[in-house]
Amino acid sequence: MTTPRTVLVIGGGAAGNAVTVLLRRAGITVDLIEAKPDWNATTGSGITLQGNALRVLRELGVWDEVESFGWAFGSLGVIAPDGTLLHEAEDLRTGGDDLPATLGMQRPRLQQILIDAVRASGAHVRLGTTAETLDQDAEGVSARFDDGTTGRYDLVIAADGLNSATRTAIGITAKPEPTGMAIWRTTVPRPAGLVRTDLAYGGPAYIAGYCPTGPDSIYAYAVEACRDRATIDPATYADEMRRLTQGYGGHWAAITPHITDPAKVNYTWFDRLLVEGSWHRGRVVLVGDAAHCCPPTLAQGAAMSLEDASVLVELLTAGRDWDDDLLQRYHERRIPRVRAVVEASVQLGQWQLDGVRDADVPGLIGRTMTMLKELP
Repeated sequence: MTTPRTVLVIGGGAAGNAVTVLLRRAGITVDLIEAKPDWNATTGSGITLQGNALRVLRELGVWDEVESFGWAFGSLGVIAPDGTLLHEAEDLRTGGDDLPATLGMQRPRLQQILIDAVRASGAHVRLGTTAETLDQDAEGVSARFDDGTTGRYDLVIAADGLNSATRTAIGITAKPEPTGMAIWRTTVPRPAGLVRTDLAYGGPAYIAGYCPTGPDSIYAYAVEACRDRATIDPATYADEMRRLTQGYGGHWAAITPHITDPAKVNYTWFDRLLVEGSWHRGRVVLVGDAAHCCPPTLAQGAAMSLEDASVLVELLTAGRDWDDDLLQRYHERRIPRVRAVVEASVQLGQWQLDGVRDADVPGLIGRTMTMLKELP
């Protein structure tokens, strides 16, 4: 048996970076291409990472850095719009008892940590580059890039995100669908005493919450119904978010006055995507948001992407042929877990849209997170 040794990774987000580091550790040659010249190093506000995400970050060898730059906590609060605590739940340690239940950090910081890990791995990285064509045969894939250069690979891993061009190019027709909700996000200074995520359901927004991302920072968010983005002037983003959050009490009284810079406010629709059937065509395989995406109501988007990378590399380095059976096994390992997370994430939002007052929010979160305690 001849083990293929050369891989093209398309996309340098969480999934693409993780799969690159793990493949290089196994001695496999990796070319990583990323369309954005800056490798998305400054994009985003904050990110909530639960234990199953932290477990993969530890596998990548970056846990010490993540821990040092993030803020770990172990409980979730559900509050009334006025800030009154209604329910406090201990978070499940889905990554094991030796890792925090949850850690918040600034998303650009996490991306930079992963970029540094990819660089240190010895992978060949090309920024501002896309694949124009992927021509497959029985032995591998020939790629032509937008700068006119070419490459030959035993496997192509498509980690190019929600609107994956590779997914379309290999004939998978699934597309993301809006769920009807949109989220405003920003980064502000951390108020004294804010040490975990609290969520308010109802009030001026469907959901309002925050997550500490370090000793001095948090990211705050408010969820409302989707609006046509073309009708919202980016110069008013801070005003729009402040309009929603000024109706909340508790820590929001200290958060809202800091929402002043529209350039630091991000507005994004919630999308749902789950590719049904195989996640590969020949020797091109999807990982992360290219295969599935869920609203952030469970904070599991990055975790699912990181788990994809871990499982796929585990199979690729197990000494088996890189054939259809192996890539189908990857899909079979991942699909039950990913489906449960996507469906639960969508359901949590749908209850808010439908105004269901007796929704079992803690129960659905608890059941889903309990499932995630098992290894993927």
